[in-house]
Formats: sequence, structure tokens, C-alpha cells
Amino acid sequence: MALLDVIDLRREYVLGDVTVHALRGVTLAIEEGSFIAIVGASGSGKSTLMNILGLLDRPSSGRYLLRGEDVSTIDPDRRARLRNQKIGFVFQSFNLLPRTSALENVELPLVYDPRTDGGPARHERARRLLEAVGLGERMHHTPSQLSGGQQQRVAIARALVNDPELLLADEPTGNLDSRTSVEVMELLQRLNRERGITIVLITHEHDIAEYAQRVISVRDGRVLSDQPVTRRRDAGQELARLPVEVAGA
Repeated sequence: MALLDVIDLRREYVLGDVTVHALRGVTLAIEEGSFIAIVGASGSGKSTLMNILGLLDRPSSGRYLLRGEDVSTIDPDRRARLRNQKIGFVFQSFNLLPRTSALENVELPLVYDPRTDGGPARHERARRLLEAVGLGERMHHTPSQLSGGQQQRVAIARALVNDPELLLADEPTGNLDSRTSVEVMELLQRLNRERGITIVLITHEHDIAEYAQRVISVRDGRVLSDQPVTRRRDAGQELARLPVEVAGA
């Protein structure tokens, strides 16, 4: 069984007298433990598709199955619980709270998860994740005291704190320089490889998509192509070849 199944998914928005067809019958399956890139230009429908996969939006028609459960029409409370417990989000703009530490930012999703214990347990889980993403010595720093790459690592740790089955990364390298982008992609590849987390990467950059195992291209709300990556980029090998003196995350 696929982790995600999308069947004839359509999404229309009515803007005054105009109907915008953001998705026009998208069908695809995403297997557990895979690393997928969804590629398209602005207005292609890739962000709408991500919002539906992340249960931030509903389709106008079609079905979306998450582990076999049709989540297309579930009630808002059930959607919120699934989002919190099954899905992690990483955004281009990091979306960190500016006046709180990295540790507190990572802890935040646990506050809304009834499965978690009290403060000490939350602290410990957040601390372990920050160490896993290489920020053990920066956990008490606020976002303004961190580089862009470090902020994105905090955001990735926050996305992982509830042990999600699915990680949605929306243009995660969009605000980063070249080396820091490779470092973030190395971290995502390692999480996918070592923890088996299913990753769906949204990007308009074809070279970033080559870090994934499979690329789905969308245009005008339709799937244009769906192909495995034949020459996948290895971010770890690329980092090893980069000059040490170039500043990173």
C-alpha cells in the first residue's frame, strides 16, 4: 500500500466571475520511504498540490488517501490531528518564532500533541533533534543569532519533532546560498536514508530536484511527467568536494 494515493484530484477557486483551475485531474501514488520532488513553475499547481497533501486545503473533487484512509472530506478536528501527528512541514521562509530560542521553536508542535508528556520530556526530544541536525551548541540561540542554513535546520528539527510519516519541504533552499543549499539537501537525504522518512520536496529548480529519487513535473494543474532520477545527486559527496574555507550553515 502506498503512503499517499491521489486519484483524479481537482481544485478550483472562484475569484469573482473567474474560475481558476489550479489542479486538473492529478493522479499519483507515493510509496513509504521514498524521496519525491514535485517540480513546476509559478502557477503550475505544485503549491496547491502540496497544500492538499499537507491537509492545509481540500480538493474540489477527487480522492486523497493517506495510508488507505480517504482524508478528502474528513472534519476539521480530524484534519488538525493528522497534520500534527503525521505530517511535518519545512518552508522557504523558515517560519520560526523570532523571540524564542531554537529549542523552544522545535518544542512548539509538542505543546499541541496530546500524546506527549510534560515539559522535561519535550525539552529532551527537542534537544536530541537539534543535536541530530548539528545544532546542539546553538539550541539557546534565537533565529536572529543563527545563519539562514541554521534556521532551516531548526525548521527541519521542528518538522520532525512529532515523528511524522511524511515531510513536506516547500522550496527549502530558496533563501539559501549554494553551499548551504547542498548542506540542507544532505540533511534531507540522510533523514530519508537513515530514518526512512517519506519526503516530498516542492521546487522550481531542476538541479535541486535531482537530489530526489523521483521527479514529478506539473504544468497548468496537470502531471506532465513522472520519472525516476537516473543520475541522482549525492549531497554528501558534493559537500566533501567543496572547499572548506567557504562558509556554510
